[in-house]
Amino acid sequence: MNIEHIQPKEVFRWFAEISAVPRGSHNEKAISDFLVRFAKERSLEVYQDEALNVIIKKPGTAGYEKSSTVILQGHMDMVCEKTADSNHNFLKDPIKLIVEGDTLHADRTTLGGDDGIAVAYALAILDSKSLAHPPLEVLITTTEEVGMDGARALKADHLQGRILFNVDSEEEGVFLVSCAGGANTHIDFKIETEPLKGQALAIKIDGLLGGHSGMEIIKQRANAIKLLGRVLSAVKVEQAVHIVSISGGSKHNAIAKEALAIIAVEDAARAQAAIGQLATAIKAEYRAADKDIRIAAEPATALPKMMYNGTVSSGIIDFMTIVPDGVQYMSMDIPGLVQTSLNNGILALSGETLTFTISVRSSVKSELDEIVQVLKLCAERTGGIFSKVSEYPAWEYSPQSRARDVAVKTYKALTGKEPVVSAVHAGLECGLIKKTIPDIDAVSFGPNLYDVHTPNEHLSISSVERMWKFIVKLLENMR
Repeated sequence: MNIEHIQPKEVFRWFAEISAVPRGSHNEKAISDFLVRFAKERSLEVYQDEALNVIIKKPGTAGYEKSSTVILQGHMDMVCEKTADSNHNFLKDPIKLIVEGDTLHADRTTLGGDDGIAVAYALAILDSKSLAHPPLEVLITTTEEVGMDGARALKADHLQGRILFNVDSEEEGVFLVSCAGGANTHIDFKIETEPLKGQALAIKIDGLLGGHSGMEIIKQRANAIKLLGRVLSAVKVEQAVHIVSISGGSKHNAIAKEALAIIAVEDAARAQAAIGQLATAIKAEYRAADKDIRIAAEPATALPKMMYNGTVSSGIIDFMTIVPDGVQYMSMDIPGLVQTSLNNGILALSGETLTFTISVRSSVKSELDEIVQVLKLCAERTGGIFSKVSEYPAWEYSPQSRARDVAVKTYKALTGKEPVVSAVHAGLECGLIKKTIPDIDAVSFGPNLYDVHTPNEHLSISSVERMWKFIVKLLENMR
C-alpha cells in the first residue's frame, strides 16, 4: 500500500510532501521556505524569523472570531540516522516512505515522524476549509533536535496566543505537562602525539540499539562510548595503551550505538584476550536490554605514523572510565519517571582536539548543576577542558491549566478513556517558549511513535488517525 491510500489522507498527504524536502537539523532553509510558500499560496499571514522559525496565522472560523487564539506548535527538523548499508544522502535525498500494515517507516533511515507529524497535522488544518477552530497561530521551529535553538531564538512579537498545544510527544493518550531541563557540555582533550610503535589493534563496538537519550534512557541500553572506555581500561590495567584514533556516537541526544578505536600496545595477543573476556561479560550484562552487542578486536592495518602520547592516552581512557552515564536519579513524586540522567553522545576529533559531547537532563535544577559539576571535576582530574555550551529550562507543572483541562475532557469524551497526565524526561520546547511568553498555558501530546532517532523509527498509522480526530475536536472545543 502507498502512503496516499492511508487515512487520514489530508494528514499523510502533507507528511509525504515534507518528507520529500531534506530537513536535518541545521539544514532547514528549504523546509522553512516551503512552509512560507504554503502560507502565501493560501493568503495566510506568515512570518519567518532569522532562525528560520515560521509562524502562520489563520483567522477563527464562523462562531470562533472572538475565541482565544491557540498556538499549534511543532518543529521542522529531524534527526538523520541511517543503517551502515544505506546510501541515503540526508542533504539532498527525499525520505523513502514504506507502509507495512499499521506501520509507516523509512527505508533504512530515520522516518522524521519526530516531528514531521506535527507539521503534517498543522498543514492539514491550515489547508482545510471545513474544520471549525479558534484563531490559530501555527508555530514551527528549527533545530529542536540539536539544542532547541529555534525556540531559544523565538521572540513573542508575532504571537498573541496564550494557549499552546505542542504536538511533539510520542505516546497516544499521554498528555505531558512538565519536562526536564538540560545542559549540553563539551570536554576537550588537546592531542599531543609521538611516533607510532608497538602492535596495533582495531576495536569496534556496534550492534547496539541506541535510541533517544531522554525517552529511552530508562531502558538501560548500552552506550557504545562507555563500553569502549571499559574495554580500553581493561587493556590498560595490564599494559600501557596508546590511542591512535578514536570516535563514537553521532548525536548529543542519541544513545551512542557505535564506537571505534585503534590502539597501540606492546602485546596485542594479551590485549585481545582481555577484550574477549570482558566482551563476554558485557554481553551477559546486557542480554535483556541490548542483546546484539558486538565487540571485536583485530590487528589494524593502514596505520598513521603517529599515536597519542602516554599522558593524553591515559587521561582520555581514565575519563571514559570514570565519567557517569545513564540514569542517575529517579523521581520520588512520579513513579517510573527518570528525574536526572546524562548521555555520552559524541566522541569526535576536530583538528588536534578530541571532544566528548555529553548531554545532561534533569527536572530538578540542583541535580542538573550537580552532574555538570561532576563532569567538570572528571575533566579536571584527567587533563580535559570542560565547557557548558548550552542550557535550556525545565517546564514546570502548573496546577491550573485550561489547555490541560479541555484536552483531558475532549480525549475522555472522544475515546471513553482517561488519559494519563504526566511529565517526561526529555527537553520539550514548551520550557523555552514559556520563558519567552511566561503566561503561556501548554500541554503536549502526539500519536504513537517508536524507536525515534534510530533507523528503526516507525509511526502507527491508526494512532495518527485517532489523534487527528482528537486534535480536530480539541480545537472545536476551544470556543
